[in-house]
Amino acid sequence: MSKMQQCARFTLMACMVVFSGAWAAAAPNYSFLSVASPGDPAFTQLLGINNASTIAGYFGDGNVVPNNGFTLVLPNSYTMENFPGAAQTQVIGINNTGWTAGFYVDGAGVTHGFTYNGSFTAVDAPGTAFNQLLGINDGGTGVGYSSTDGTGATLQMSFKESGGTFTYIGGFPGGTQNNQAVGINGAGTAVGFYEDSGGNFHGYIAAGTTASTFDVSFAGAMDTQAFGINNHGEIVGDYVDSGGTMHGFVYLGGVFYTVDDPNGVPGSTVINGLNDKGQLVGFYADANDNTIGFVATPTPEPATLGVLGCGMLAGVGFVRRRLLR
Repeated sequence: MSKMQQCARFTLMACMVVFSGAWAAAAPNYSFLSVASPGDPAFTQLLGINNASTIAGYFGDGNVVPNNGFTLVLPNSYTMENFPGAAQTQVIGINNTGWTAGFYVDGAGVTHGFTYNGSFTAVDAPGTAFNQLLGINDGGTGVGYSSTDGTGATLQMSFKESGGTFTYIGGFPGGTQNNQAVGINGAGTAVGFYEDSGGNFHGYIAAGTTASTFDVSFAGAMDTQAFGINNHGEIVGDYVDSGGTMHGFVYLGGVFYTVDDPNGVPGSTVINGLNDKGQLVGFYADANDNTIGFVATPTPEPATLGVLGCGMLAGVGFVRRRLLR
């Protein structure tokens, strides 16, 4: 496996019922903004976004250009964030207080998790040889995975971490080879993915320490990976369709939708994070095999859509393992 990883309130019940049904039935629309870091225009991944629309990510393919972590305020205000002395750094998650989480590779080639809040703190589970921290909520609880395999390729185990205490997520079906926790919201609900004994990938959701399978429900869909969850319980990630093509997905109001960046070649969109406003971040591959980050903003924004919906009704008397290379 590669390491590469709401609508306005209404006062009339009739409006709420009619609008809710319309919202559930309508596929979401987004405006897409491509982001290629000047540090390496050929390789940029955007991986997390908070409610202030500050973005976490990194540039560099790790070979020609080392991984360099950053936070980004659009359109182009980059703040570099590299663990001191590290050979490579990726910033993966960001919460609404500005804390970030990610991982770095030290000079000896060992991978460690970290958090950053003006200063860096390494986050490594005791007795392990490999750690990645992939998400963080507003309370400072992080999620990620560790392994006793120094390469991190096998024996991956999902964890939640708070104040230096690690709690592992279990309950995966028998024969699970690897699992990773990638996103966590304010309620402490984590999402991620696991690999079954046949080498297939499944998304999961864990409110506590027991995982439940969370797979895209489209006929023939396979290889679901859940990467992000917001405080409304909306989830993003990617999946592979029955023809073998990968797509991004969003899970809104109990419904799955396919969301692919139109600028990417088919099968290359990964949605890795979202905020409470419904903005998405991720990356795609272009026709020249460059990896380009993107931000997708709902259009119209949910509150605006709510106002338009009620206005029209009033006229008739009613108011996202391909993560991280």
